[in-house]
Amino acid sequence: MPLIDDELDELKRCCENQIPDSKVVAAVPAMVRVEITKTTFKKIVCCLMFPNDYPNKHILIELKSKTLSDKLLSGLTKVCEDEAKKYLGRPQILKVLKLVAKFIEDNPLCSCSEEISTLRSMLGSEDTLKLSQKTSTINLTITKNKYLLKTKITIPENYPHDRVEIKTSDCNFPRVFKVWFIENSKELARRCVEAPKKPKPNAPKFEVKPSLLPAVRFLIENVQRYPEEKCQICKQILFPEDPDKVIHNEKAAAHVERVYCGHAYHHDCLILYMKTPPFQNGKNCPACGNRIYHEKWKVTPELAEARWATEQAKLRELGDVVEFIRDCTL
Repeated sequence: MPLIDDELDELKRCCENQIPDSKVVAAVPAMVRVEITKTTFKKIVCCLMFPNDYPNKHILIELKSKTLSDKLLSGLTKVCEDEAKKYLGRPQILKVLKLVAKFIEDNPLCSCSEEISTLRSMLGSEDTLKLSQKTSTINLTITKNKYLLKTKITIPENYPHDRVEIKTSDCNFPRVFKVWFIENSKELARRCVEAPKKPKPNAPKFEVKPSLLPAVRFLIENVQRYPEEKCQICKQILFPEDPDKVIHNEKAAAHVERVYCGHAYHHDCLILYMKTPPFQNGKNCPACGNRIYHEKWKVTPELAEARWATEQAKLRELGDVVEFIRDCTL
């Protein structure tokens, strides 16, 4: 058909000039195939076929991608079909291709749409997740029992080859928890894109992985967890109901201490437990059985036992003195 031939000629002449990052792979009456590549991850292959009644019927559209989600491609295909229907009786291919290219350009978060859907499913009723395609950011608020963490997550242009950036805008947890939340989420994101400096023997070749889901899942799970966490010694809820009454003094008796395994204790409960026998092979967490590691307690089992024995000896001496004085006053 002359109209189809003319449209194919126009496509070959104009497509790569009018549509940035596009490449015409095939342009024949049987099929048109055009690749639009913004980054290695934001790449869509557009397969277009002419129906028998073209252009009185809209062109048939199939969008493919090895990286973008099927759900996103399905929705975009529907939008493209609606766009093509606006030009019935006229050429449609360039209109559809320009729409696809504009979508990729205007929606930088399309590279992590599936991760965003997963994160939404993890949120509680009071949590919020707001997207800004214009700034390529996600504003997340996680709330649990009046405790909250607000973060701004920036998705880089070359995601997932570059890691997400995470910043805190508000948090009413104790300072040590706020720092732990953010620094650990940043470290999880880093590990997704940077190979270990000293890989384990026989470890598989490192491959870059998307960092949004693991980093933000860590935040959601832990912010939702700790407001209801109990001290592993006294079994009382660690944090007060009112966040304004939370204890920030790291030496206070009720200050909340988190140990390496993730379980938490009141400051004095932990110190008393660490100073009480048995000491053989170190002290283990009562909840999970893992060895307790904490920056405030770097004493070897042998030294801890020696200190405890010395303290007990002093207590016995004091008891003898008190008993002697009591005998003298009788």
